Amino acid sequence: MRQVSRVVLLDSQDRILLLHGFEPDRPTETWWFTPGGGLEGTETRAEAALRELAEETGITEATLGPLLWKRRCAFPFDGRRWEQDEWYYLARTDRTATDTAGHTDLERRSVSGLKWWTSEELSASHETVYPTRLAELLRTLLDEGPPSAPVLLETERV
Repeated sequence: MRQVSRVVLLDSQDRILLLHGFEPDRPTETWWFTPGGGLEGTETRAEAALRELAEETGITEATLGPLLWKRRCAFPFDGRRWEQDEWYYLARTDRTATDTAGHTDLERRSVSGLKWWTSEELSASHETVYPTRLAELLRTLLDEGPPSAPVLLETERV
């Protein structure tokens, strides 16, 4: 089980930053997802969240907040099956300019861009987004604030 930290990055206008990904061998299969990735070495979940955010978006000026959600997921990608235990942290930033220079080779082959989304845009979208209930989760977060304890999301298997 791969240990993963993800970031729900919000700007000063409460927009969320998502990456647009695709299957390297099938570029028409696309989806949106939060920045994040697997832990490296002895780093903590929080350290991994900030490192991945910097590598995938170029944003280093972010304040990491509380752990919001946890989920397990399994999916095929780039010729292998991934089994992940994901933790989603809230983070805030005033910086909206992004830089993908830190992307890995796999990210360069499977990420076509980044976009800041309003809650309304996310709710109205018919595109695939992970986790699948992200629009609803974001609306609740903006309306009620972070949960008092991390919310366990349903397991997603593709």
